Amino acid sequence: MNTTNSQHSPSLLVALSLAALTAGCVGTGPNTQQGAVGGAALGAVAGAIIGNNSGSHNALGGAVIGGVAGGLAGGAIGNALDHQRGTIYTSEAQATTDYAVEAPPPPPAPPREVVVQRARPERDVIWVDGYWIYESHGYSWIPGHWERPPERRMAFVAPHWQHRGGTYIYVRGYWH
Repeated sequence: MNTTNSQHSPSLLVALSLAALTAGCVGTGPNTQQGAVGGAALGAVAGAIIGNNSGSHNALGGAVIGGVAGGLAGGAIGNALDHQRGTIYTSEAQATTDYAVEAPPPPPAPPREVVVQRARPERDVIWVDGYWIYESHGYSWIPGHWERPPERRMAFVAPHWQHRGGTYIYVRGYWH
């Protein structure tokens, strides 16, 4: 058995897993980041248990593999939620879509929902009122929620139709 390779492989695996985990979080929305971190933590715990209980008793290797897999899965799920909510854009240019119409379809009336705005769960989050988003299948309602804005952004601009040169272009919600 080569002891040099066995001593360096865990640290190499840890370095690679941290690089893979953090690479997916740069410039993404808050749910992507939270999903990646939460998924990595749960994956690492599950991987350590499985690795320890396997015939090789390799808890560290299982934790690293589980952490990477959980981070990627959690980040992907969180990123889908960020895109659904349309809250990861940091400029109107980024949020502008290719939906162009002569007259924008009117959104339905806001649903009758009772929103109980709980106390701010964390110091750096902002309340975003509920709003309609327009997608290829029509409008979808996004209820009000607390959200951590991207760095150096403090106001959420709700999705809207903007008149440009004879047509209306749909602009997703974005942070300003």
